Amino acid sequence: MEESLNESVDFSSDRCRWAIILAGGDGRRLSSYTRQLTGRPTPKQFCRLIGRKSLLQQTMERLSLIVDPEHTLMALTRTHERHYAPLIADLSARQLVIQPANRDTAPAILYCLLRLSVRSPQASVALIPSDHYVSDDRLFMRHVERAFRAVHRQGDLIVLLGIPPEAAETGYGWIEPASDSLSTVNPIYPVRGFWEKPTASFARELFARRCLWNSFVVVARVQTLLHVFEDRLPQLSHAFIRVLPALETEYERQAIERLYFRLQPANFSQRILASAGVNLVVLPVLGLQWSDLGDARRVMETLCRVQRNGGCDG
Repeated sequence: MEESLNESVDFSSDRCRWAIILAGGDGRRLSSYTRQLTGRPTPKQFCRLIGRKSLLQQTMERLSLIVDPEHTLMALTRTHERHYAPLIADLSARQLVIQPANRDTAPAILYCLLRLSVRSPQASVALIPSDHYVSDDRLFMRHVERAFRAVHRQGDLIVLLGIPPEAAETGYGWIEPASDSLSTVNPIYPVRGFWEKPTASFARELFARRCLWNSFVVVARVQTLLHVFEDRLPQLSHAFIRVLPALETEYERQAIERLYFRLQPANFSQRILASAGVNLVVLPVLGLQWSDLGDARRVMETLCRVQRNGGCDG
């Protein structure tokens, strides 16, 4: 029988389980807000927007519930070093994947995947953004645990966590699940459609159709994701493959700097998830509140919600 959400979980049992925290974004839409908090424009993931710790620190603590902290890589951008250095002092240098510049999410993820493929080629990995609010860390990570187990059972799956929507939000990606689940317990659904940031009228239609928000939390095997990159973004994939021999060596920084100088930005949701094919499935996240803190409106709405619910100590 498949596990339920209430089942206790041995989170340390899978030594091939890894995670990648995405913390390289510039957070431009919130720059005026973060300037008020810190005195200078600061990427939101390094700010204490909700609670007493930065969003990055909250993400690290949340993730540690099911992934060994030593099995966590962090995608960062070198121009943000003054912001992140105090927050990652306890991490080893091998856990830091530092980009010379921000080229959007696809290059950051691919860089991390290739670093991980050198170290643990058979690994399963969770991709975790660092700028989200989650009302119940343990419950959220039980859903991520279920995604890992689904990938363990069927190795070619790409499991995307979907959030039941509260409104016809145009700033999120949307996922339409198929009507039939792959299982009868803890359903996971094939993806019928995927749309990134729809128009207002189409968002209302998707809301009426009970589609899900894209949380951008993805679980899959490293090799599965690398194959999808090669299929959907072959030029980017081949560019990174050329520097693969330098990864995890003293020549890595120089090789990556030369590569990034030529790279064009590419978005993971638009270029990979929206066209990932039949092995993309969605796991609905139930029983909690979630927000991508991408703009000041969402931050203020989340702050009001947290205050109504009795505060936040995180």
